[in-house]
Amino acid sequence: MKIYEELIKRNLIAQVTDENEVRDLVNNGNAVFYIGFDPTADSLHVGHFMALCLMKRLQMAGNKPIALLGGGTGMIGDPSGRSDMRKMLTPETIQHNIDCFKVQMSRFIDFSDGKALMVNNADWLMNLNYIDFIREIGPHFSVNNMLRAKCYEQRMEKGLSFLEFNYMPMQSYDFYMLYKKYGCNMQFGGDDQWSNMLGGTELIRRILHKDAYAMTITLLLNSEGKKMGKTQSGAVWLDPDKTSPYDFYQYWRNVADADVLKCLRMLTFLPLEQIDEMDSWEGSRLNEAKEILAYQLTELVHGEEEAKKAEAGAKALFAGGAADSADMPTTELSDEDFTDGTIDLISLLIRADLVKTRSEGRRAIQQGGVSVDGEKISDFKYEVSKDSIGKDGILLKKGKKSFRKICLK
Repeated sequence: MKIYEELIKRNLIAQVTDENEVRDLVNNGNAVFYIGFDPTADSLHVGHFMALCLMKRLQMAGNKPIALLGGGTGMIGDPSGRSDMRKMLTPETIQHNIDCFKVQMSRFIDFSDGKALMVNNADWLMNLNYIDFIREIGPHFSVNNMLRAKCYEQRMEKGLSFLEFNYMPMQSYDFYMLYKKYGCNMQFGGDDQWSNMLGGTELIRRILHKDAYAMTITLLLNSEGKKMGKTQSGAVWLDPDKTSPYDFYQYWRNVADADVLKCLRMLTFLPLEQIDEMDSWEGSRLNEAKEILAYQLTELVHGEEEAKKAEAGAKALFAGGAADSADMPTTELSDEDFTDGTIDLISLLIRADLVKTRSEGRRAIQQGGVSVDGEKISDFKYEVSKDSIGKDGILLKKGKKSFRKICLK
């Protein structure tokens, strides 16, 4: 099976321009394609991970990826799918975030020997002469069409700023510049980016009279969008200091039954034949499929050793919760965490990053969702003594899926 057909089988393609031409370029390894990443945080997250998996898959088929870092567009912020304007970032913050992205991307994409490129759109956007830009680019954009674009839809409800209105022409200009500088002939993005992507495709055709193509990928469950990659405690990051390998594993281990096969097809590199065999799995075998998914993706992001540790930690908990398992996620307490030899349970939940606020911790306790070493605690004033933790530690659990081994330093 050729790569384009495989992408279809894995339910990754939402829509394309000029499908026959796109199929020919991709299947013959002649696509030089880009995906943009605006540096809005200091770590990539699950949404980026899906795009990186696609880039890796296409690179393995002989195509050339360009990872476009949005040092320029990040100064404005993509309004797509947002009801409010993004927070303005300083140039220093943007550069720091870009540096973090570069390290993480290199785990997925082979940038050696020109097999892939990593470029920054600040190289051309930051030095633009505004008059020259609107004279060259402006005539090719219809304001009426732009206002109908899906990427502006939610922002129109509260008021679209002129700052954000410039995002589409700037993203289109990115494709135009990548075509001129690097021969980039294709752009990929989530299906919420379709209007922006069409702008760049048309710009190249009108100004350069060259063929260029666009393909939107169905970033997993994209229509439900913004909930994917979220947990009770926040976003699922690729940085292990933000989301531990164990929590990353557990996130995928706990996907809904209806989604596990979709995730296996879209994100793993397992053969489709192997995944198709799982279609009939039910009950405990469906849990086995989730374990396969969680292990495969944790290994891809964090490496084999961390994936094995996360798997062992999860199995230790669900096999009886032995609190002395070395592979469980752990929070170490120091003397400063205790007052007169005790720490209140809410503070302990916050310290273990199981809740973000005291009010959230109090609700969890009162609703019967917190236990210490298997004993459910309903008193939000409950205190844990330093002596009770001892050398073996205790198991602190919130809900059915979130827990930490608590130890002393």
